[in-house]
Amino acid sequence: MSDPQQVYRALDALGIRYDVYQHPAVFTADDAAAHWTPIPATPVKNLFLRNKKGNRHYLVILGIEKHADLSELVKVIGDDRLSFGSADRLMAQLGVTPGSVSPFGLLHEGSGALHVILDEQLRTAERLMFHPNVNTASLTVTVADLERFLASRPNRVRWLKL
Repeated sequence: MSDPQQVYRALDALGIRYDVYQHPAVFTADDAAAHWTPIPATPVKNLFLRNKKGNRHYLVILGIEKHADLSELVKVIGDDRLSFGSADRLMAQLGVTPGSVSPFGLLHEGSGALHVILDEQLRTAERLMFHPNVNTASLTVTVADLERFLASRPNRVRWLKL
């Protein structure tokens, strides 16, 4: 499992303010909802996807209330059929285990070719909530600070209507 301290050090180095909330291990957004309710931020889903050939990988970030229709998503992204990436691919690309997926996995050395897709509706949120690469904590950042973090990474980032 990833070291959340690596995430905190990276955010500190960028001057990004964040708040951390500890909670029991959660593996799905539904599991996490009970722990997220009191946190003043918009909770999100982080989906690790691959195309049919397995030569392109995506991190798709959308509000927890949204349903991810992969057949519609493929039309928006403009790739061939999408499916969820395996735990092995997830570890190779983001250095995390299932249930811990977040944009902070982009700190992993294998993540450089990963495409990041964010739902443009998230731009209106005051703060967003993510795991710090472990599923026993959540942290919150502003959208502007998330964008600063993403700009510090080599990944292609697109805001799309999902």
